[in-house]
Amino acid sequence: MSTFAAPAPEQAHPAAEDTPRPAASVVLLRDSPAGLEVLLLRRAGGARELGGMYVFPGGKVDPDDADERWRGWLGADDTTLRARLGEPGLDAALARALYVAAARELREEAGVALPGAQTLRPWARWITPRNPVVGAQRFDTRFFLARLPAGAEMQRDTFETTAALWTTPQQALQRYWARELELIPPQLMGLAHLARHATVDSVWDEAGRRMPPCVEPVQFRDGEHRAMCYPGDPQHPVRERALPGPTRLRLVDGRFEPYDGWQGWWA
Repeated sequence: MSTFAAPAPEQAHPAAEDTPRPAASVVLLRDSPAGLEVLLLRRAGGARELGGMYVFPGGKVDPDDADERWRGWLGADDTTLRARLGEPGLDAALARALYVAAARELREEAGVALPGAQTLRPWARWITPRNPVVGAQRFDTRFFLARLPAGAEMQRDTFETTAALWTTPQQALQRYWARELELIPPQLMGLAHLARHATVDSVWDEAGRRMPPCVEPVQFRDGEHRAMCYPGDPQHPVRERALPGPTRLRLVDGRFEPYDGWQGWWA
């Protein structure tokens, strides 16, 4: 990482002191001749949140996602589900709802049905910072890995999304750098993480060996630029690195970039 002076944290606007809404997202993976591929969906331009952006399938947790009728599909007790998330103190109903919401959103947005919660592997937790750079709401999102089931085909929703893209993580980052795709930091950092793996098994095995990291970006001003940092960065209160890739990004001409430019994605 480049040498830099640590700027002062950016002050949050009082109106942004809201409680993040629980959400769930699925990083759907498949192996291909080109290598590991991940599914990205482009939000419709008129969407309330992240219109025009490419994202992993996902959305807010609905009250019905905690309904008891889902217990058979979950196939695990509350203690097990919370342990998999690495959150033993999490409300049991919310833990169940997160798995259900992830599978429901994947089916609604990509037409892919998962046979049970065992096909979802917790991967990371991202909490939107106060006064977010992108979007108007704050979310507490649990990201899950899932394999494309054998014989399944993606069929995207034509109301909430306008395009679907199977891509290698490297190709997605290259197209972002060429300003052909619009992506936000959780997706960018996720792609940089996935780019370290060649197969679905490799990602799946790594996620099974560790607890999902919790990432809560810290925002600050760096001269004329807005910027954010992640655990492991000298500016962040959490000193232990949570993710591979850059520990900070800055907003330059409407695009989030590592401080080291393109090579920063591989830090």
